[in-house]
Amino acid sequence: MSSNEQIKAVIESGKAVLGLEFGSTRIKAVLIDEDHNPIASGDHEWENRLDNGIWTYTLDDIWTGLRDSYRKMTEDVNAKYGVKLTKIGAIGFSAMMHGYMAFDKEGNLLVPFRTWRNNTTGPAAEALTELFQYNIPERWSIAHLYQAILNGEEHVKDIDYITTLAGYIHWQLTGEKVLGVGDASGMFPIDMETGNYDAAMVQKFDELIADKKFPWTLTEILPVVKTAGEEAGTLTAEGAKLLDESGALEAGVPLCPPEGDAGTGMAATNSVARRTGNVSAGTSIFAMIVLEHALQKVHKEIDMVTTPDGSLVGMVHANNCTSDLNAWVGIFREFAESFGIDVDMNKLFGTLYNKALEGDVDCGGLLSYGYLSGENITGVEEGRPMFVRTPKSNFNLANFMRANLSTALGALKVGMDILLKEENVAIDTIMGHGGLFKTKGVGQKLLAAAIDTPVSVMKTAGEGGPWGMALLASYMLHKAEGESLGDFLGNRVFHGDTGESMSPDAEDVKGFETFIERYKAGIEIEKAAGVHLN
Repeated sequence: MSSNEQIKAVIESGKAVLGLEFGSTRIKAVLIDEDHNPIASGDHEWENRLDNGIWTYTLDDIWTGLRDSYRKMTEDVNAKYGVKLTKIGAIGFSAMMHGYMAFDKEGNLLVPFRTWRNNTTGPAAEALTELFQYNIPERWSIAHLYQAILNGEEHVKDIDYITTLAGYIHWQLTGEKVLGVGDASGMFPIDMETGNYDAAMVQKFDELIADKKFPWTLTEILPVVKTAGEEAGTLTAEGAKLLDESGALEAGVPLCPPEGDAGTGMAATNSVARRTGNVSAGTSIFAMIVLEHALQKVHKEIDMVTTPDGSLVGMVHANNCTSDLNAWVGIFREFAESFGIDVDMNKLFGTLYNKALEGDVDCGGLLSYGYLSGENITGVEEGRPMFVRTPKSNFNLANFMRANLSTALGALKVGMDILLKEENVAIDTIMGHGGLFKTKGVGQKLLAAAIDTPVSVMKTAGEGGPWGMALLASYMLHKAEGESLGDFLGNRVFHGDTGESMSPDAEDVKGFETFIERYKAGIEIEKAAGVHLN
């Protein structure tokens, strides 16, 4: 049999597994075979909108995008294998973490979906961090809920359920109000001993709002927490119609716990074991480091979340990474086109990125900030992309590109230094994935220098979150008795492949340290621009 015929047999027998992920700009469905290889996919582009000062997506945006990406995936199946998709072995949904979706008893959305991008919860986040002695970032669901209470919002008394985007989709398709522990850990702190919401903090929150006399307690309105490998419901007949408008998909498919995009990134890079981590670098950048023990202090720059199987993770999340860098590459494209040169963008990115490696290790005294939005880690409220140099700086193309690539890692480096230098967190290896690593060896070399740790890049890292979600669904379906998620991924999916590793170069490390001191000193310039440049 040809491999196509084998895949066709897998699809027809209902053994293929589906992962779907709602990213900030794209919804993607990935179907995998029994060897965990992607065999079909479909995607749908979407954009959040600013509605009355709130970054949101409408329910119509959500369902239109979900159905379109699913439909395109089934068309891909039909085009490649000549078969109609009617049966699926297991399904998993993932999405951007955090945010706020609040529903009443009838299941009506009470206020427009407030995404993770909204930084309107400062007073709530600060008060809860103080109350819990645990970092509560502004984008966490509990910060959104408490801010709504502080604002005296009318809808709060009518809340019956709050969840994340992935939790909402899962609920609509299965009737189950559940959430994977990784996604849940971005709603409310998780107790590592119980694998559930921290009971002492839940009690503190209920006492904090007792005088409001709401007809609910916190645990009554939060999703039930599930761990990777557990079953989390089955696709109902109504859910099947919601997902597949053609009516071809059969109900009864088992679903794994819905997860956040951070958890699927960990699965897709085989970074769920302790002392491992991954850095996802695209429009934003974040590092997920699986910790051996809790941190000694509360750090506002570090989010404490979990892996999909419930291990403690220190997360460093920066809002800005490659957007400004991409804009500069666009300027070079315009320059070339002005001379009548037809530009291949992959070649342009590759050429400019590699040019950076010819630059001085400290970027020649140049400084830039790719801040399109504010940056919590460095305390910048409003972003102003900026390039600065002194008359004595060594201003050439190589240093210009190196400065712009280095600054894409700047805020992440500040946060990682807290973990590595203040908390002495041990990391054996970091897995890099995302757009910054597409040009071989460049982003990888600079990240290794920034965090003074070996960085690996896998060929499969480009498969991303929806593939990672499909792996979590496959784990639920195929795991052996007592087989951990780490063992399942390491032995059955990645087969011991650790990717191409690059160790930090001592001179690069020294140069990046010089650059980051300049970067931190210049933050006041960036803040001033936010005040004076409107």
